[in-house]
Amino acid sequence: MKHFKISEFDSPDEVGSGERMDADVLQMIDKARTIFGKPIRVNSGVRTIAHNEKVGGSKSSSHLKGYAIDVSCDNSADRFRLIEILMLVGFNRLGIAKTFIHVDNDPDKSKNVIWVY
Repeated sequence: MKHFKISEFDSPDEVGSGERMDADVLQMIDKARTIFGKPIRVNSGVRTIAHNEKVGGSKSSSHLKGYAIDVSCDNSADRFRLIEILMLVGFNRLGIAKTFIHVDNDPDKSKNVIWVY
């Protein structure tokens, strides 16, 4: 990856867990960062079961399998542009919140969906 360290995708309670991220997801977020042209901060990558429970994640969260990333975003213009780019690079599942965007490509879940938190 050009723009990220694998450790940025670690669950906070397990050093090195970012290694379990799906390779395609990592390539896509790196490509998105290149197109976006400015830093993207990762809030959450892979999660352990314990950390997922702590943050109130779904029992079937794609973070548990390394298919999901939450990135920080708290202004409207960046949110619009980032969503556009994330879809352009191939993410097909997006969750939009006031302060972050969730992206995943979990092959076991419905494709081409957007939800809000």
